Amino acid sequence: MKPLTPWFKKSVPAVRREEEYPFYSLQKEMNNLFQEFFSNFEMSPHGYGEHAFGDFSPRVDMHETAKEFTVTAELPGMEEKDIQLKLAGDILTISGEKRNEKVEDVKGHYKMERIYGTFSRSMLLPAEVELDKCTATFKNGVLNVVLPKTVESEKTSKNIAIKTQ
Repeated sequence: MKPLTPWFKKSVPAVRREEEYPFYSLQKEMNNLFQEFFSNFEMSPHGYGEHAFGDFSPRVDMHETAKEFTVTAELPGMEEKDIQLKLAGDILTISGEKRNEKVEDVKGHYKMERIYGTFSRSMLLPAEVELDKCTATFKNGVLNVVLPKTVESEKTSKNIAIKTQ
């Protein structure tokens, strides 16, 4: 929750401004009122707070060897059918839809929540890859994509010696 005015700071001022500016104390009280109200209240009606799937962005690691790129993405709670991979030129895009349904039935009180959210993560590959030799596996919420480099891109790399001055 942002304060009502952009210059408001959470730190206590060194001087007492209530005497100088009578509206300062009113502004301070209003800001505190809004901050307290929303800090104890889940902003999401589903109880997931700020970490709802709308903000989901999978963690991705990219590893390069002389012959290939390996991309690993963490997609917990997802299934293979909900994930799409696309390689267009030198851009790899991982996208999909994450779904979660939560059912609680406690002492005759039935509660069901459904949350759906999409994500898309694109990364630039620093070298050309062979499209027809790319493979992807998905197991236990981890996606592994192997992208073999083309022969031309393997030949274009060169080690550069570092000299001291």
